[in-house]
Amino acid sequence: MATVAGRSGIFARKRGKHLQGNQDGAGGGLKRAVGALDLMALGIGGTIGTGIFVIIGEAIDLSGPAIILSFALAGITCVFSALSYSELAAAIPVSGSAYTYSYATLGELVAWIIGWDLIIEYGFSVSTIAVGWGGYLKDLLDSVFSISLPTAITSPPGEGGTVNLFAAGLVIAAMFLLLAGVRESARANTVLVLTKLTILLFFIVVGITHFTGGHFTPFTPHGTGGTVDAAALIFFAYIGFDAVSTTGEEAENPQRDLPIGIIGSLVLVTIVYILVAVAAIGLVPADTLAGADAPLTEAIRSGAGLGPWAGDIMSIGALVAITSVVLTIFYGQTRIFFSMCRDGLMPGGGWLSKLSPRKVPSRIVVVFGVLIAVMAALIPLSELAELVNIGTLFAFLLVNIGVIVLRRTEPDMDRPFRVPFVPVFPLIGAGLCIYLMTKLQGETWWRFGIWLAIGLLIYFFYGRNHSRVQEDAPQ
Repeated sequence: MATVAGRSGIFARKRGKHLQGNQDGAGGGLKRAVGALDLMALGIGGTIGTGIFVIIGEAIDLSGPAIILSFALAGITCVFSALSYSELAAAIPVSGSAYTYSYATLGELVAWIIGWDLIIEYGFSVSTIAVGWGGYLKDLLDSVFSISLPTAITSPPGEGGTVNLFAAGLVIAAMFLLLAGVRESARANTVLVLTKLTILLFFIVVGITHFTGGHFTPFTPHGTGGTVDAAALIFFAYIGFDAVSTTGEEAENPQRDLPIGIIGSLVLVTIVYILVAVAAIGLVPADTLAGADAPLTEAIRSGAGLGPWAGDIMSIGALVAITSVVLTIFYGQTRIFFSMCRDGLMPGGGWLSKLSPRKVPSRIVVVFGVLIAVMAALIPLSELAELVNIGTLFAFLLVNIGVIVLRRTEPDMDRPFRVPFVPVFPLIGAGLCIYLMTKLQGETWWRFGIWLAIGLLIYFFYGRNHSRVQEDAPQ
């Protein structure tokens, strides 16, 4: 029997021991072809993007030079959730991330809710990031080649344009790369990650060689409160490392490599963020960066005196960074949806979950590629961007709870990686997620509620009646 339910009904649960090496569903299992370094690159690729290239300008307005501590605090906040992700990813090495973990620990209804939540989180994330890519490309072409692209084809309606062709083009390019196979897309992402890390290293070296220590005084102009508020904002620059957990069924040695990929990428990203923040303030005073649309470009142009070419390099870095984030998050979304289809919870799931000869869920990749490209081209998504944040925090919350539950329900389960000090660490992680969710606007909550309500209708009218877990459950 392919799957085993812990109990029937909407709280039917896959037991962890039956999830290891899961090969059920149409088309069989995905291809194991991704190593530890590829997984680290995937985590870095999904994290270092518009956050460090843009959000630092918003956060530094709250914290001043103490933004260095804000980055450290945000990184520590993520560590607790990263540890929980690592334990579940190593113990349940199949596709689906928080959706699959919830299925094994909290039951089918909760798994559906988190899976439906992740669909909107990843979809809007790819769309909004792609829109930012079009803006950077427009500025770079204008600076380097004096080519001025019309706003009509670089911005969506509602933001001065008619259609954002470049954002749509980026999504379609990522779609074709994913169709080529997981090994090929992972290798391409690794090249992109090495490129953007090299550019950020260039920025750090320039900052150190043109360093002015006086820019760090006063260090906390807005007090401890400003530092903490900036950390809450900066937290969202860390979103993306969880995409590593979606590769559970494609990792060559998941029990060993998934924790390395998740925790290793988070640690490296935190170090890079702190060094970039130090270099930026060393180049120019914090007030100069506050509110800047392209703070790193502004810092290197104003503080180093290297000429426009240095700023253009940072713009190239932003384009590369955004490209790798789009590729990584798009990949994660298709694997989560694939798992939901394979479990029988999605209408048309049997057709959608069939794999190509390259062991890629190609039909899902194409469907989402077209939908996301249309959204990026035509819909102004700025007001919906916080849905990405609430979706991520909700996923983190359930993963932390899942670790505690699975320790009780499956105490003898093989755990190659174990979170220390359970339940203390997962409870801290869950508490931090709840705290940050309270910082989101009320509009975000009701939009999130509407999306979940639509999902529940689909589940109760279709998913519950076609669930493979419930079909296999003992009566």
